[in-house]
Amino acid sequence: MEIKKNECYEISIVDMAEDGQGIGKIEDFVVFVKDTVIGDVARVKLVKVLKHYGFGRLEELILPSKDRVEPLCKHAKACGGCTLQHLSYEKQLEYKFDQVKNCLVRIGGFLDIEKIMEGPYGMENPFRYRNKAQFPTGMGKNFKPAIGFYAGRTHSIIDTRECFLQLEVSDEVIGIIREFMEEFHISTYDETSKKGLLRHILTRVGFTTGEIMVCLIINGKKIPNVEELIQRLTKIEGMTSICLNINKEHTNKILGDTCVTLWGKGYIEDYIGEVKYQISPLSFYQVNPVQTKVLYEKALEYAGLTGEETVWDLYCGIGTISLFLAQKAKWVYGVEIVPQAIEDARRNAKNNGMENVTFFVGKAEEVLPKEYEENKVYAKVIVVDPPRKGCDETLLKTIYEMQPERVVYVSCNPATLARDLKILAGYGYEVKKVAVVDQFCQTVHVETCVLLCRTNS
Repeated sequence: MEIKKNECYEISIVDMAEDGQGIGKIEDFVVFVKDTVIGDVARVKLVKVLKHYGFGRLEELILPSKDRVEPLCKHAKACGGCTLQHLSYEKQLEYKFDQVKNCLVRIGGFLDIEKIMEGPYGMENPFRYRNKAQFPTGMGKNFKPAIGFYAGRTHSIIDTRECFLQLEVSDEVIGIIREFMEEFHISTYDETSKKGLLRHILTRVGFTTGEIMVCLIINGKKIPNVEELIQRLTKIEGMTSICLNINKEHTNKILGDTCVTLWGKGYIEDYIGEVKYQISPLSFYQVNPVQTKVLYEKALEYAGLTGEETVWDLYCGIGTISLFLAQKAKWVYGVEIVPQAIEDARRNAKNNGMENVTFFVGKAEEVLPKEYEENKVYAKVIVVDPPRKGCDETLLKTIYEMQPERVVYVSCNPATLARDLKILAGYGYEVKKVAVVDQFCQTVHVETCVLLCRTNS
């Protein structure tokens, strides 16, 4: 059978890809179809045809899956943020569990891994969970500002008045800023011409404290009539920090290096469990504090601390996991490449009265070998929480040379997790437990916490 571009075919969706697209077949020809879920029978138009697979556009749902639900948000299909809102939450959790399991089997070569997998740990209410949002701005219809989120795989802004992943107060903040921009004719940044003032609006909310931060990212030095905006924003209960971030770089980078506090403090505070964290505009802080507590408690459980252990926390950010571990460890060493994050980490340790922590600025793959080889700093437990690209191989080799009893690997990417676990397994570490935590409900992203133990060999 010849498969032709721009032709329509009836396809049954039998699986879902890592990016959330449905997967179906025309005989042996694989087709990826956005906006479909397992169990859908759909009429699909092929928009791209390669040798063994292609991509299709959903034209009509012939028979909807029993797991398909109506999205809360009318922009869910177009917006790049909520790629799974049309799938029941129960099925989302199953999909993420399988995503981790399949990567560990296919990439890592770990057979029968499901026997030691825990979870998936989901949320009672999988909406309104994000404590941080970054809203791009642009020119919308009738020359009015558009504020919202990018459409999938584009920089076209979906102008939104409400986001069901953010806390309601973020919608209130954006509404005030939108009115201010229209009233005082505040220009928005244009990526093509490199002109315009307001680029993004960043909001942060402390789940426990209720403290609110608003940061305006601008292509300039100041905002006209900003005193009026401050007056309006400070009427919101919990408003704690209003600041400017200067970003004149013509890149896709959202935040610049310079922040100016306009009103209040230059930070907000929040808690994860009993530990208090100070969060600045540039700080990395997990966006879902409810599930972060679940994830960190699992990491602490896997670390198996008794109060006598020296622990290394690699890619430590502002010290979120480090301080969580310091509650039960003898000493914790944290490593992070971002100097601002380490400043925050040291401040957070001081604010919590924790004196059993030391933080280093630098690449984990450079700091750990240096401290091990030159200063003979060992570890009984090593915790890693790397970016999506996973761990550097030099770092994994140093972990092997240090021979900690346990390694706790926290990951936001099942594919690189599986790759790194395979390397550690080759170094004599056995995967003992795997916990799947839904940190990013309504999206394809998933967090995983893994315990590895050193074998006698």
